[in-house]
Amino acid sequence: MQRFITPLSVIGLPGLFKTHRLFTFPHPLFFNHKTPFLPYFRTRLNNRFMRPIQMVDLKQQYLAIKQEVDAAILDVLDSSAFINGKPVQELAADLSRYLGVKHTIPCANGTDALQIAMMALDLQPGDEVITPSFTYIATTEVVALLRLKPVFVEVDPKTFCIDPEAIRKAITPKTKAIVPVHLYGHVCNMEEIMKIAAEHNLFVIEDNAQAIGSDFTYSDGTKKKTGSIGTIGCTSFFPSKNLGCYGDGGAIFTNDDALAEKLKMIANHGQKVRYYHEMVGCNSRLDTVQAAVLKIKLKKLGEYIAARRKAADYYDNAFAGHKHITTPYRASYSNHVFHQYTLTLDGYNNVAEVRNGLNEYLAAHKIPSMIYYPVPAHRQKMFAAFGGGDYNLEITDWLTDRVISLPMHTELEEDQLQFITSKVLEYLKSKS
Repeated sequence: MQRFITPLSVIGLPGLFKTHRLFTFPHPLFFNHKTPFLPYFRTRLNNRFMRPIQMVDLKQQYLAIKQEVDAAILDVLDSSAFINGKPVQELAADLSRYLGVKHTIPCANGTDALQIAMMALDLQPGDEVITPSFTYIATTEVVALLRLKPVFVEVDPKTFCIDPEAIRKAITPKTKAIVPVHLYGHVCNMEEIMKIAAEHNLFVIEDNAQAIGSDFTYSDGTKKKTGSIGTIGCTSFFPSKNLGCYGDGGAIFTNDDALAEKLKMIANHGQKVRYYHEMVGCNSRLDTVQAAVLKIKLKKLGEYIAARRKAADYYDNAFAGHKHITTPYRASYSNHVFHQYTLTLDGYNNVAEVRNGLNEYLAAHKIPSMIYYPVPAHRQKMFAAFGGGDYNLEITDWLTDRVISLPMHTELEEDQLQFITSKVLEYLKSKS
């Protein structure tokens, strides 16, 4: 039998022996089936050699593609074409092919993408834009920034995505656009949303920041990539996204030729010909270094999504049947890409307190978790002037008290997943 010599201080059991004493394995203290030290030893040993758990482990992902990324960045440095270099145009073409969309306009970030989209649609101050309140603030912030009126509606409690029936009820003569958010990587019911939009002559701006790579399946079986279905699609390449760069970045998608031309102009100071500005625009560009990184990562997006789904399956199995945990729902029309893995807790009288306690308990065991999002948009101070406090969104408030997101990324390993799930179950058992 092979024997290993290891200092006990590394294992973390100096209280049993002198700190620097060498210990030879196997030893009867730990391998005698009657001893109470064996489970403790195994746990401590596993934890010592387990990689630190990250909410998103960008370092490990980078190391797997380091050679390609480093070479691509050096190529940009050698070319010195830092703005609108060749990789930017190549990435735009690659994204168009991947999504099956005619036009891709890279930009500086996902928030800019939403703003430019709304600017291109000639929406006027006071026009109403229907949006979920249960979303990241960028979705709704740009509506207010352009002096439009955000109209907050409910989400489906299972999918976390905007509820088509809630959209129908919110439409008025002032309604001009709908912004469905494919939240956490689950797809909105785009078939119903596009039907409503057609009935009322409304624009649809897809917020695809959390779901790039996902497909929507229509009732006839045909499929389309999210971001390619609405009037305009928008995405973010923030580093933690499923397709993320190493800084800020975003993109806008459309199948409308005239709209694509306008989007390009707005993103470039309103000009088509240099120094001749036809409309008010902004300065929103994806730099060449980020485009070079994204070109590499786009080729691996399918692999990244598969890794996320594998981790999600592990979580699902670990939590299956737990009376206080609802795991992420997968609608038949959506192939979830798990930007986040979000649990919904229920069955406690003080559920928000239990949820917050779980967040703190995991942190104490060096497991990150996040509450996305602790305050919904309609309850944010910034929307008080838009009547945010007048909304009664029971489902949104219900979810806000109950959701918690666990680590989710492409580099999760089984020992990490086992540790995470065991601590979640351990804490909830203490609250039963």
